[in-house]
Amino acid sequence: MPIAILFSGGKDSTDTLWYYAEQGWDIACLLSLIPENPDSFLFQQPHEALLRAQAAALGLPILVERTPGEQEAELEDLRRLLGRAKGEHGIAGVAVGALASDYQHERVTRVCHDLGLKTFSPLWHKDQERLLREMLDAGFDIRITRVAADGLDRTWLGRRLTGHDVDRLVALNKSIGLHIGGEGGEYETVVLDGPLFRRPVGMCGEPRMEGGHRGEFVITSLPDAKSI
Repeated sequence: MPIAILFSGGKDSTDTLWYYAEQGWDIACLLSLIPENPDSFLFQQPHEALLRAQAAALGLPILVERTPGEQEAELEDLRRLLGRAKGEHGIAGVAVGALASDYQHERVTRVCHDLGLKTFSPLWHKDQERLLREMLDAGFDIRITRVAADGLDRTWLGRRLTGHDVDRLVALNKSIGLHIGGEGGEYETVVLDGPLFRRPVGMCGEPRMEGGHRGEFVITSLPDAKSI
């Protein structure tokens, strides 16, 4: 069955891609919606040039659509993107990296059902600490690009996650309830390398904070990995 991966470039969608690649599934393409609204209810706000660099490094075609990111209107934008993928790549299903959000899971499933597509969520309600550690052990280069939670400051932005960082996330979960996987918007990530990548993706930028615990890693260039 040819499937598409709903892909933000972050750890969860990359983990979903990894899962199905390891299972030998026919991955036809990656799909990305880029919301203009940074507080979109459904989607991260990825950097389009970085998304395309990741897709090229993964050796997969990618379809990208922009959306205003308004609460229900973005479902129609998702419907249009899935329709394109069905027509251009013949997909029969879509895999998403949803962790625990019923809001996201239910709406994506509904749109897929309307289009006659199956929905797959291999990370749904899985142990977040274990998933993170498995990716790090496999050699994935995961970087945090946005933070919006107590306990996460500018020092988290842009650097490569380690097992020690997972220890800190677990401690924050126990002390203040931070979601280890960042599902509540506490943080967002990008993946620059790993076992699925034909080559690493370069990324240069700088952290910019809006307050003590809210900020982003602003990408300024995407150099060739050999020059980093």
